[in-house]
Amino acid sequence: MSFLGSIIRSLRSEDVKAQALQPVFHYHDAHLPTLWLLGKTGSGKSTLIQSITGNADAEIGNGFKPCTQTAQQYGFPSEKPVLQFLDTRGLGESGYDPSEDIQFCVKQGHALIIVMKVGDTEQNDTLMAIRQIQSSKQIKNCLLVHTASHSISDEQERQRLIQYNGEQVKQAYGTEMQSVSVDFNLATGGTHGVDRLLADLSEMLPIVALLARKKEYADAEVKQFQDLQTQVLWYSGAAGVSDAVPGIGLVAVPGIQWKMLHDLAVSYDMDWNKSALADLLGALGAGVGFRYSLKFGTRQVVKLLPGWGQTVGAASAAVMSFCTTYAIGRVGCKYMFHKCHDEAVTNEELRSLFYSAFDSVKGMATSELAKDRASMHDSGNT
Repeated sequence: MSFLGSIIRSLRSEDVKAQALQPVFHYHDAHLPTLWLLGKTGSGKSTLIQSITGNADAEIGNGFKPCTQTAQQYGFPSEKPVLQFLDTRGLGESGYDPSEDIQFCVKQGHALIIVMKVGDTEQNDTLMAIRQIQSSKQIKNCLLVHTASHSISDEQERQRLIQYNGEQVKQAYGTEMQSVSVDFNLATGGTHGVDRLLADLSEMLPIVALLARKKEYADAEVKQFQDLQTQVLWYSGAAGVSDAVPGIGLVAVPGIQWKMLHDLAVSYDMDWNKSALADLLGALGAGVGFRYSLKFGTRQVVKLLPGWGQTVGAASAAVMSFCTTYAIGRVGCKYMFHKCHDEAVTNEELRSLFYSAFDSVKGMATSELAKDRASMHDSGNT
């Protein structure tokens, strides 16, 4: 019990109360993975956001907040956001200069999405902005999205118009850009190209794949976790960037994990306390790797045990913190679900779920946190 007691005391200490963790949470929310949408009004930007988030148009419209003089941002979800969209408001206005928007997006990250409606060939303002963005040499990931592709019924004419706008973008950008054509509202009631769009976006920002995953779950426990997944991802992101916030120290990650489990318990009508934590840790076996991950809040590397060390030994502390926090949240949700339904769940099930959850976000964590540090490095050198 001395090991469990040390974890419980560290998680319950005054140093890791919510107020002490606020700098981490603020830092995380200020460095969210960002998709910068560049396109004219009516090009389909809001519908594109809706296809990723599943939020209604009205919710998206109300969710945008000004962030620069010529741009506004939309964080998803509205509480504990894990992804944000940057929409250029100034495009089309006389004398629009994207310099401030470029600097803002560079600090955030991560991808420029140029949205052009098929059939709208008057794109001078968009092309001018693309030239300035390209000359900055600071935006690395770009995707051209042709929207309303089936509004042109003639196939040959449709392809001609898509090719025309693609050529305009190529000339402005200086090289051919990856592109996809979509239609969010076919006359048949379906969509066209959305799966390809989500796949392309997921390559740029892997978190899109998790948010846009459309599956029907017969398992009530898994379905409930899907509703809570963005909350778990938010805490995981905060744990991942905690080492970048001065003065937080070793207790940050355990404190974030405790706060996450406490907040998740509310959704299961449970009181989260030291007895519940001890029960969960006991079920997981409290191995050296898991014990170390709970205390992990520095930039060290785990190389302790065969298997565990080989799996994550070369990972950064940030990636380790992200993945273990997500895995703890996933296991915590399953544990709470079965507890509140008075159902049994085996220790083997929980341990297996922990490792599978860890592996499921390892690639995403590596990608997102590497981009975050690269963007901070680049902005620091400018």
